[in-house]
Amino acid sequence: MKTAQYPVENGFSDIYLVYEALPELDLNQVDTSLDFLNKKLKAPLLINAMTGGHPDVKQVNRSLARVASQTGIAMAVGSQTAGLEDSEVRDTYKIARDENPDGILIANISAFASSDMAKEAISMIEADALQLHLNVAQELAMSEGDRKFSGALANIERIVHQSPVPVILKEVGFGLSRETVRKLCDIGVEYVDVGGKGGTDFIKIEYMRSGRDHNGKFKNIGITTACSLIEALSLEAPLNIIASGGFTGGTDVACALALGSKLVGIAGHFLEVFSDGLEQGLNERIDDIINDLRNTMLMTGAVDLPELTEKPVIITGFTAEWLLRRGVEISRYSQRK
Repeated sequence: MKTAQYPVENGFSDIYLVYEALPELDLNQVDTSLDFLNKKLKAPLLINAMTGGHPDVKQVNRSLARVASQTGIAMAVGSQTAGLEDSEVRDTYKIARDENPDGILIANISAFASSDMAKEAISMIEADALQLHLNVAQELAMSEGDRKFSGALANIERIVHQSPVPVILKEVGFGLSRETVRKLCDIGVEYVDVGGKGGTDFIKIEYMRSGRDHNGKFKNIGITTACSLIEALSLEAPLNIIASGGFTGGTDVACALALGSKLVGIAGHFLEVFSDGLEQGLNERIDDIINDLRNTMLMTGAVDLPELTEKPVIITGFTAEWLLRRGVEISRYSQRK
């Protein structure tokens, strides 16, 4: 087999769905809704963690929460460390719940935070779940970042068992291996967000922020979103897996859901759409993604999300090669009927 070049994308260009020319469905029958965290979503999408903690971004979280409410999708706030340290900026996070009182809101804090901080972050926005983010690569790229990472697993276990809401372990852009996911399962984690490579490159950002030359450093570090998702799924563990990292909408969302992810999280693409500050543009983009998902589901003959996960998926290219080298069986996806 020819060795593939390491990709700069999230891997979903290697994933294909099998077209059904006789779907025996009408478009108005296709249902993208689901139950998640004991609430109903109109579509399996998550506005993933972006911002908060500064007075200037309060309006951003207000707008994102409005869009989430109007489109019927979930939302995670950015890291709440700033709000825990400074009560004057807590309203930049709380505004999300004010604008979206009935929707799914997810709190966000470091996996190294204390259980008390985690509970306070949850309370701050009346969260339905808590993201604990893992960002070793980003911290190492920061000149002022942490260098001590021992004890994280034990700390996560404490938070999981003391949290009043489900805990989601999330990588911020370098992926979760199946070994890492297994460790998390063993301590009681039931939700993971693979946060794979292919989206925002925080190593590059941190090098540029400090004026240092990035020059392609650590380009061979990280697991693409597609590879990370399939590695996690290969455990066949009792997990709810969220796919995030480099999604731009359309068929990449449908492919992730067909493989078995519960939600698809998008941050960078939504931020680009929202950069002009207009909620309408983001609203329209999310509606477009949902419409593309419905169309794709019809073209595969899937009337709803559970049926989509039964449709065949073809895995090619670098992603197939990576999974082969890792000993992950992928033929079961293509053999679905």
